[in-house]
Amino acid sequence: MVPHHDTVTDLDQELSGRLGQIREAGLWRELRRVDSPQGPRIRIAGQELLNFSSNDYLGLAHHPALRDAAAKAAQDFGAGSGASRLICGSLAPHHQLEESLAEFKGTEAALAFSTGYAAALGAITAVLGKDDVIVVDKLVHACCVDAARLSGAKLRVFGHNDLDDLERILRWADGRGAEGRRGRTLVVTESVFSMDGDLAPLKDIVDLKERHGAWLMLDEAHATGLFGEHRRGVAEAFGVAGRVEIQMGTLGKAFGAAGGYIAGSRVLADHLVNRARSVIFSTAPVPAAAAAARAGIEVVAGSDGAQRCHRLWTLVDFFKKGLVDSGWPPGLVQSAIIPLMVGDETAAVALADTLRASGVFIPAIRYPTVARGAARLRATLSAGHTAEEVTGAVAALVANRPPAPVA
Repeated sequence: MVPHHDTVTDLDQELSGRLGQIREAGLWRELRRVDSPQGPRIRIAGQELLNFSSNDYLGLAHHPALRDAAAKAAQDFGAGSGASRLICGSLAPHHQLEESLAEFKGTEAALAFSTGYAAALGAITAVLGKDDVIVVDKLVHACCVDAARLSGAKLRVFGHNDLDDLERILRWADGRGAEGRRGRTLVVTESVFSMDGDLAPLKDIVDLKERHGAWLMLDEAHATGLFGEHRRGVAEAFGVAGRVEIQMGTLGKAFGAAGGYIAGSRVLADHLVNRARSVIFSTAPVPAAAAAARAGIEVVAGSDGAQRCHRLWTLVDFFKKGLVDSGWPPGLVQSAIIPLMVGDETAAVALADTLRASGVFIPAIRYPTVARGAARLRATLSAGHTAEEVTGAVAALVANRPPAPVA
């Protein structure tokens, strides 16, 4: 007999207790319905808000070229892909996207995934096994940590951007080989870290991994479209793209669409097609998303993308100067991500709520996304913002600044 819908199960009671603990810790989260397209201004619960929380760095999520490409793909190929890529779901828009990705990144090949999370899980678990070692930066994205655990490889964590600690671990991994154990070592880091907005010392990391015969997987999610002569990412900007074995990224940030990708050699892409479980056992992404992402790549690679990138960096400098001039220096700003440290989780939520009441949307970031006691507001800028909107956000932040923010 099917239980009545009002029945409180033992599972519900257990989960209610856990939710109570989350509330007491000041870590309660809930979904916010947005009733507008992504852009510099969004509408939540009937209120129009200045949006300084999106990763739509170049303002492409509502760009006409992407909307038109998605609509045409839906008209030509339908709403869904129908099957996994290895059955009959590998549609023309997926192949066209991957060709554009490889050309944009300057690699032999690329493989698209439904999300960046799926890209990390698919790539790491396909490349590594129980005899291998994976070494990750302490602040690398959760998808890479989860993938490392699923791979069965020996997981080691080095201090954030700590080259001495990384070298110590790589020497240890070398010693394992000297003992006759088989296996390879993969280093995983981000080029731009998602919560602090700082950059990895990429040239030094590349030198280290080569000195110790390791491979490198670089997550360029928050860098692609923003760094380098052709906006390919930090690896291009630092001149080491050809020395990075696995380049990972997202289609849902600067490209304005949805999905993730791995770029690298043709052999790597072929291996992932044969071994990446998040490709083999997933229905292929919808054709509209693939077509929109391809259109986003074309915009980013062209003159419009160059202009948007320049405008974004101008606005980042303007935002930083506004905070500095108002007595709230944000610290080292290296990307379009500007963390405003608060410390206490409850205080961070209160500040975010106050800003929202004044018409500015910058949500609080708390544990487990960041360490306990390291709560912050994470402001992100878009090329779609105006100077007046940036001025308004800075004014609201300064007017509601906590009495003693934690640096």
